[in-house]
Amino acid sequence: MGPRIRRPGPRAPGGSPPPRACRRALGRVRRWCRRWLPRTRPTGLRWKLSAAIAAVGALVALALSLVVHNAARASMLDSSRDVQDERVVSAQRIYESMGRLPFGAEIDDPALPAPLREAAARGERATYVVEEPGRALDVWAAAPLPDGRVLSLHTRFTDRYAVLADLDRVLVFGSAAVVLGGTVLGVLIGGQLSRRLRQAAAAAGRVAEGETRVRVRDAIGGRVRDETDELARAVDRMADALQRRLEAERRVTADIAHELRTPVTGLVTAAELLPPGRPTELVRDRAQALRTLVEDVLEVARLDGAAERAELQEVALGDFVARRVRALAPGARLDLVRDAVVTTDPRRLERILGNLLANAARHGRAPVEVVVDGRRLRVRDHGPGFPPALLAEGPSRFRTGSTDRAGRGHGLGLTIAVGQARVLGARLTLRNAEPAGAVAVLWLPESPPGSSS
Repeated sequence: MGPRIRRPGPRAPGGSPPPRACRRALGRVRRWCRRWLPRTRPTGLRWKLSAAIAAVGALVALALSLVVHNAARASMLDSSRDVQDERVVSAQRIYESMGRLPFGAEIDDPALPAPLREAAARGERATYVVEEPGRALDVWAAAPLPDGRVLSLHTRFTDRYAVLADLDRVLVFGSAAVVLGGTVLGVLIGGQLSRRLRQAAAAAGRVAEGETRVRVRDAIGGRVRDETDELARAVDRMADALQRRLEAERRVTADIAHELRTPVTGLVTAAELLPPGRPTELVRDRAQALRTLVEDVLEVARLDGAAERAELQEVALGDFVARRVRALAPGARLDLVRDAVVTTDPRRLERILGNLLANAARHGRAPVEVVVDGRRLRVRDHGPGFPPALLAEGPSRFRTGSTDRAGRGHGLGLTIAVGQARVLGARLTLRNAEPAGAVAVLWLPESPPGSSS
């Protein structure tokens, strides 16, 4: 008899499906995705980064789990084949030496699979595995005898899939732990990066509101050298450059207005010396308008310089507004809902009220209503309202916001009112009323600017 060859025998037709634990886990993931993913959309950087890390972790864990599961399954099959092959070799030796069949061996078993009969006919020793996934393994082994018959063993292994099921459970729990840990890590890393970006955005917003001493890099902290730190440095350099340019423009505007002040004053004085008549009235009116414009430009330049300070006094708001309205706009209606005593600068408050009343008289229509409600002062007219551009971008000097106001103002009244409100620590809001009219609301602070409450 020629040398006996052991080779991997043919497997049962069809592959092994994924283990039950993996199928159940994948089914739960699919149901969760169909239920929640259309409803929740990650918008923040923290959640996007966490989702990306979790997805990568899930893919890696799934791939490793499949590799480990398949390797364990292949090792299980090889181990079962090796055990059965050792048994059939031992059975053959015992039969040839002692003439008896150990281990439940059979001679010419009619149930022997056909591939094993073919291998024995070629003089080869072989094994054959029939799988019942998740239940048991039927392992056959056959060896040819010298007389041409076939010695075979058939064993049913029922404990191998229990070990594989335990391994699958460990893999599922390990994968879940990896995904959860990756998600937590993504939340922590993304949260830190998102917090730094939010702090940078808040600091940049304060710079945009006029707080020139704020620096983005100081707001986010300079300990971490990353792209956020580079962005903060770039924003700070840009803010410094813009501040220098704005300061230069402010100085130019203030210098021009200051230089014009003396000749304009002389022009007004000379106009007063002209003989009475219609031309003299026109000259005096234009000279006075030019003088007012120069004074307004100087005031805007001072407000832009952020060097103005309020001279605070206690003021009974209701009585103060009533006296100013009678002097500045006798035709306006005053409604005192609730009086209050405020600590403010009377001169600047009068300037704000006068500009709001002048704006309502110039661009709106009667009746003009003034309402005092505690610390809130509201001025409303019944004209066409504020232009959309003014509401969207705020008051801007030398821009009235619409073509129908051309030649009826320089856009400085509301600009000065907003600047004076900022000095007082107050808030001035502008909106349009329904069905028509412009509404300006001044919210005076409970505590004066620069004091601690």
